Amino acid sequence: MPEITWELFDSQVAACGMCGLYQGIHHKVPGQGDIHAPLMLIGEGPGQVEDEEGLAFVGPAGQLLTRMLLAIGLPRDRVYICNIVKCRPPHNRVPTEEEAAACMLHLRMQVALVRPRVIVLLGSTAAKNTLGPEIRITRDRGQWFERKGVWMMPTFHPSALLRDPDKKREAWEDMQRLRDKLMELHLYDDLYGTGS
Repeated sequence: MPEITWELFDSQVAACGMCGLYQGIHHKVPGQGDIHAPLMLIGEGPGQVEDEEGLAFVGPAGQLLTRMLLAIGLPRDRVYICNIVKCRPPHNRVPTEEEAAACMLHLRMQVALVRPRVIVLLGSTAAKNTLGPEIRITRDRGQWFERKGVWMMPTFHPSALLRDPDKKREAWEDMQRLRDKLMELHLYDDLYGTGS
């Protein structure tokens, strides 16, 4: 088996045709950010703006995510952001189980390369495909799950907050839990240098 490298990951995503989502897209959206970040955020899939620009979370939901991170002192360029699927589903629909499963090879490789200590799962699709199909975002959001030494927390996807602003209070509570976990693991001050 070849050594896992970013070059291998990039070429694998570029060549991928394991499901039909790649047909009719403008760009694949592998993800971006600090490849040495202790914090990774995983969403559902690219939207229209992401598909046009080839970057994850740059549309309205991404702009809200940037503000949410800054609210707890985290510069966006110091985290790594990606999605369950790397190609935009038609009309921004939810990826099918088969599409998500086909793309898990890419996500596993990203996690192995970044080696985050903490992962935030943005929305139901990210949570179910990472933690298991029994996860319910409204019930399990804000809770910490430990998998192979990595702490994972599901929370609402920023697009859900744009549709239903009443969820913003709970999302803010989750962001505070994220900040607390980073502090508990001695990652916050060292890596973000902003203190509490």
